[in-house]
Amino acid sequence: MSLINTEVKPFKATAYLNGEFVDVTEADLQGQWSIFFFYPADFTFVCPTELGDLADNYAEFKKLGVEIYSVSTDTHFTHKAWHDSSETIGKLQYPMIADPTLQISRNFEVLIEEAGLAERGTFVVDPDGKIQIVEINAGNIGRNAEELLRKVKAAQYVRANPNEVCPAKWKEGEETLAPSLDLVGKI
Repeated sequence: MSLINTEVKPFKATAYLNGEFVDVTEADLQGQWSIFFFYPADFTFVCPTELGDLADNYAEFKKLGVEIYSVSTDTHFTHKAWHDSSETIGKLQYPMIADPTLQISRNFEVLIEEAGLAERGTFVVDPDGKIQIVEINAGNIGRNAEELLRKVKAAQYVRANPNEVCPAKWKEGEETLAPSLDLVGKI
């Protein structure tokens, strides 16, 4: 069963954010766009490159009204230690959610049960708390923040323009499509 258009299930977690531990729940998602960015573990190899890429593009996400939540099954204490010891992770200004109970990873169906780790899952959640984009990568394949920005812009566009769709490789400002019988077989 697909998670597309399903509501984020209730959760309560502690996150590390800007030198503090903060509580995060599904209620925090209401009224804004959100990205849940699951990764296997702190102090690893591909993960810091991805989180650093998001940090480098964070201002662009914020301009779009998007909050990023990175999530791993590590504790919030481990997140703090990683943040304090890594130059790359030290750049992060978005919440690093701890999921040591594995509940959030299970809710988003990215938990690798036998390892107690999360897959590389990316979920874009709309202001109603519904999942609009799901992407799962193999553990050895890193993600690209610029491509994620493009997808968020497309999701925001079609939400604001429900009678239009964004074709492949669509970028902000480019032409969209208005589905109709006239287009069938002509694309």
